[in-house]
Amino acid sequence: MSILVTGGAGYIGSHTCVELLEAGYDVVVVDNFSNSSKASLDRVQTISEKQLKFYQVDLCDKPALREVFEKEKINAVIHFAALKAVGESVEIPLRYYGNNLNGTLNLCELMGEYGVSNFVFSSSATVYGDPNEIPIREESPVKPTNPYGHTKAMIEQILIDIQAANPDWNVVILRYFNPVGAHPSGLIGESPNGIPNNLMPFISQVAVGRLEKLMVFGEDYDTVDGTGVRDYIHIVDLAKGHLAALNKIKLNPGLGIYNLGTGRGYSVMEVLNAFSRASGKDIPFKVVGRRAGDIAESYADASKANQELNWQAEFGIEKMCEDTWRWQSMNPNGYD
Repeated sequence: MSILVTGGAGYIGSHTCVELLEAGYDVVVVDNFSNSSKASLDRVQTISEKQLKFYQVDLCDKPALREVFEKEKINAVIHFAALKAVGESVEIPLRYYGNNLNGTLNLCELMGEYGVSNFVFSSSATVYGDPNEIPIREESPVKPTNPYGHTKAMIEQILIDIQAANPDWNVVILRYFNPVGAHPSGLIGESPNGIPNNLMPFISQVAVGRLEKLMVFGEDYDTVDGTGVRDYIHIVDLAKGHLAALNKIKLNPGLGIYNLGTGRGYSVMEVLNAFSRASGKDIPFKVVGRRAGDIAESYADASKANQELNWQAEFGIEKMCEDTWRWQSMNPNGYD
């Protein structure tokens, strides 16, 4: 079975490619390297001891993407490729809408043209916005609060409508919570451009000496220690969730929407202390004011994925921190 992985050189995509190759799938990657590195794909092949096919293609370049469908016999698509920084999406919303929506529309149109009807979509818990209930269930209202989240919600709706109009399509939408960690080999991990937007890579870059201190945004939330609480999920657990989605697709499920998370939250200080234990380093930090739009806590009800995909997260925060530190200490400048 041949799987087209868009954005396969990125953080989540590269780890998913490892799992796919090790499970015996043929993997075809398209990526434009806007937020990724060719080195990650080389290392994916080193880890798996298997080869994948790669095309440097931007999904917004429909003729170039068409060539991939012409050359390869694709059975299913896992769609990661997107611009993904929440803050940046607020500053340049038109670029986010243009890239994320147009790329997905091109992909879906070509899938229809070439008879490919199996689709796994990389969505996000950002579609829930400020949730009405904790833990968050798949039935919770979709009400994103930023352009990035809106693009994810809009693509979800596009896929829901396509599947309703074409019942032979099988669509699995995976709403991720907070991916962290790295492959246990230390060869691939998160390598953000510039200053990281997310907590774990920021902490790890402080620990390795690239950044001076961690900024903790707010200590007066109604949480265990006053800092924000989030559901962090190990990247390998998340990658395996995509194999579970492909297994579900083989049963012709039509449409399925699933949260991928651990089902519990960790505060910023709990993560910081766990990382300090994993790295053996003190992590300097400074408490500053809350960020606009941040919420006190967010964590998943992942029971639906457990029941219908036979999937659940295996690793806790200690393992997440240990693997992140191994990656960062082995690769202090990421893939550069």
